[in-house]
Amino acid sequence: MSLKNKLNRLKPHMSGGNHYSRHDEPSHQADIDVPYRERWAAENVHPYFLGQDYCFIREISYPLSYKHGNYRFQDFLTAVEIWNKGTINHPLSSSGFRPEELFFFDTETTGLGGGVGNTIFLLGYASITNDHLVLRQHILPYPGAEIPLYYSFLENVNYKTLVTYNGKAFDWPQVKTRHTLVRDHVPKLPAFGHFDLFHAARRMWKHKLDRLKLSMVEKEVLGIRREGDVPGFLAPMIYFDFIESKNPDGMLSVLKHNEIDILSLVSLYTHLTFQICGTAPAQTRRETYEVGRWFAAIGEKEEAKKRLTAVTERHQDLTAIQATLVLARQAKKDQAWEQAQKLFSIVAQSGYEKIGLEACIELAKIYEHRIIDYQKAFDYCNQAMYHSKLISKQGKLTGEMSVELLQHRQKRLELKLKKFPG
Repeated sequence: MSLKNKLNRLKPHMSGGNHYSRHDEPSHQADIDVPYRERWAAENVHPYFLGQDYCFIREISYPLSYKHGNYRFQDFLTAVEIWNKGTINHPLSSSGFRPEELFFFDTETTGLGGGVGNTIFLLGYASITNDHLVLRQHILPYPGAEIPLYYSFLENVNYKTLVTYNGKAFDWPQVKTRHTLVRDHVPKLPAFGHFDLFHAARRMWKHKLDRLKLSMVEKEVLGIRREGDVPGFLAPMIYFDFIESKNPDGMLSVLKHNEIDILSLVSLYTHLTFQICGTAPAQTRRETYEVGRWFAAIGEKEEAKKRLTAVTERHQDLTAIQATLVLARQAKKDQAWEQAQKLFSIVAQSGYEKIGLEACIELAKIYEHRIIDYQKAFDYCNQAMYHSKLISKQGKLTGEMSVELLQHRQKRLELKLKKFPG
């Protein structure tokens, strides 16, 4: 039966206007055949009835002492406490939130594309309730049962912020799309804040991970090992098979996959908090650099300076030189020309071609326009030209790093040297 027909059939059981009272009718429930109901119940999965339709809901509770990878769930409470007690301003800060107000959310869908043709068949989330982490999963048992699916999901949602992995680009837009089909029959979608940990993971670990899939971050960063896990790309096929056979065995493996995804969000948010706030027990220098660069990007100058300076102390490797370059850019932005000149000079002399090229160009500009030393500006322009020609052999450079624009700068400086010798 189509979703449209389902909607029409359900209308007599729904209240009008904006009142979305649930109507459980035992006499009708007794008539509804739920295949493999005892098998589902053995896995703590129970039907949720609404009119003549139903979805499934699974609920599982973890003590806060439970360890998922390198972290226990109680460490998440510590992470939120750090944000609330500290003064660090950051996009992932949960300052002003209680732990139970964060909502770790993930979906499973019939495809990776957008639009109404892509159906969400599993809505999963976890949050702190009392002294446990409670995880719930809402399962679509057949096409057309989206009203009980979204009704059961939305009737008790009382959170401030979603925590997802690529949820801004995929999961939540998909929820919004599917919700439009049943919005007259279910509660409104709440207005959430959103922490998308995919972007944080990409910023922090793209230097070491070829792929930023959550399973890869789990393995390489969080110390999580999946045993016998069904690959995520098989989930749609398993769901389609479940629709035909009604046998829950395959779907139970998808539920477990989704459960691990959600639990990993808790550990990942905890780990990122410790990284950003400087309390991670074994933070690498490269991770410290990435945190500092992140602070610089959001305009948190003092935090950026503190982290980046720590990276440059007692080291002159690539990471240290990259940190010096970020500090030099910040000094330039602050118009601290003497400090910028000093830092760019360290980078220019480092022997690393591409960042050396940028530093030489910046020094040429500082000496030409700020210090007014055309000979030094000309010399650094020549160094930049040398770097540019070497790098151009591997691929064409554009903008002010290109040989063409450097030649133009060089000619201008030659004219100034003739006009103002010495």
